[in-house]
Amino acid sequence: MTAELTAHELIAKHRPTLDQALEAIRTRAYWSPHPEHPKAYGEHGSLDAAAGKAAFDALLGTRVDLGQPGTDDWTGGEVSPYGIELGVTYPHADVDTLLPAMRAGQRAWRDAGAEARAVVCLEILKRISDRTHEFAHAVMHTSGQAFMMAFQAGGPHAQDRGLEAVAYAYAEQVRTPGTAEWTKPQGKRDPLALTKTFTPVPRGIALVIGCNTFPTWNGYPGLFASLATGNAVLVKPHPRAVLPLALTVQVARQVLAEAGFDQNLVALATERPGEGIAKTLATQPEIRIIDYTGSTAFGDWLEANARQAQVYTEKAGVNTVLVESTGDYKGMLSNLAFSLSLYSGQMCTTPQNLLIPRDGIRTDEGPKTYDEVVADIARAVDGLLGDDARANALLGAIVNPDVKARLEAAAGLGEVALASREIANPEFPGAVVRTPVIVKLDGAKPDAEAAYMSECFGPVSFAVAVDSAADAVELLRRTVRDKGAMTVGAYTVDADVERAVEEVCLEEAAQLSLNLVGGVYVNQTAAFSDFHGSGGNPAANAALCDGAFVANRFRVIEVRREA
Repeated sequence: MTAELTAHELIAKHRPTLDQALEAIRTRAYWSPHPEHPKAYGEHGSLDAAAGKAAFDALLGTRVDLGQPGTDDWTGGEVSPYGIELGVTYPHADVDTLLPAMRAGQRAWRDAGAEARAVVCLEILKRISDRTHEFAHAVMHTSGQAFMMAFQAGGPHAQDRGLEAVAYAYAEQVRTPGTAEWTKPQGKRDPLALTKTFTPVPRGIALVIGCNTFPTWNGYPGLFASLATGNAVLVKPHPRAVLPLALTVQVARQVLAEAGFDQNLVALATERPGEGIAKTLATQPEIRIIDYTGSTAFGDWLEANARQAQVYTEKAGVNTVLVESTGDYKGMLSNLAFSLSLYSGQMCTTPQNLLIPRDGIRTDEGPKTYDEVVADIARAVDGLLGDDARANALLGAIVNPDVKARLEAAAGLGEVALASREIANPEFPGAVVRTPVIVKLDGAKPDAEAAYMSECFGPVSFAVAVDSAADAVELLRRTVRDKGAMTVGAYTVDADVERAVEEVCLEEAAQLSLNLVGGVYVNQTAAFSDFHGSGGNPAANAALCDGAFVANRFRVIEVRREA
């Protein structure tokens, strides 16, 4: 095949972006090459809002034929959380045929080198970025995110995380020089002289097991980290969220082919209803890397059983916010209300437990009792979501029936401080939209502990009464140690309490946000600057993104020759 995109052209086009990404991960300052605002698209080949919506609509009821080897069937069945049947079908693969075909292209991909792989990955990301409006609708109608969140989190923020992974992958691969002249003096004898070469080599085929709620945001880091380090990548989407990752695979295959590489370096593995192919794929000897986001039970299974692979998991945790005191009571209430409401709490970073001293807290508005604090948080959520149009824009739709069932059951766990209510979506009458529930629990009671020490994924929060700030700190420590946490938040004006919370997070490896009262929220992280997860507590064994996330996806092989 004659390459339509030469390495020289891709390096000239994308090397400046790669260099900026490398600088960003070094400084941790704000940077993003992907615009967050929908109106920024529509020029230089990118789709504007109308064209993106038309492109998505044109996909409905069609077959996504990727031209993959080993296709033995076609499968689909996605239904939007907004009530629309997508009607899209995808290739079902005979893995005994597909996996050898994927391995066939790895030698040329390995030999291309770190820079060539990086700029090919950046070309894939650029073409995805040009179709952000189309991808936003695909993410919205598979995850239930409201459009603006699907646009930003499923588009530029996901693309940023993919680019971040490429930057880390490149940096780790070039840490070791390609060649070295080695000379060891031998006194009066001639020196020993060797020429050495060092080549990053891939582990094998990487498997990305996608999630329902954030198919691109959680899928792109592993996909691009593995591809940039020379591995072929097999993408196994969640059966309810196939379309965004199928489109991603389609773009990747097109770019690889145009750059003169084997398009089978990236492939899609979908499953028939109830087939559950993730376990089968995860234990194939050809699969040497696995990226997974989802339940603790399956994440633990992967870590225990996929012994031939390097496994990166993001599982469940119990995210906690300690509320001890604040110098901006209104700002705290507003910030918490948004954090609890965004995407109906269906984020791995959404706070679940609010630890509040039963004797109350100090604020700039004077002392507030536990009951007053909880009531005020409830009022803030109610006020934020009081307008149905704004509520729909923030909440999105409930992603699956399990979340709805947990939400309904939570009201029976304690005194309800804020009842969940149903909201109609005029544009999508079939959408299931619910406001959050806030339940008051006594942290000293064993039956309450069973509730707040388990993850209740969805729009459910527990206001846990504790005896003191010291008790709250110890409960925070126990929660992170035993259950894990993707995020921890704290509100305090007491320097000793702040130090104690920070020490817990350092010792138990949890990412901490202190006294957020403005437009940054505990459940949001920025690529190139914030680490998503730590890899140091039970919620996840990896962080997005750091050197450890990419460095073990390849090994460096040395060849020594007499000089």
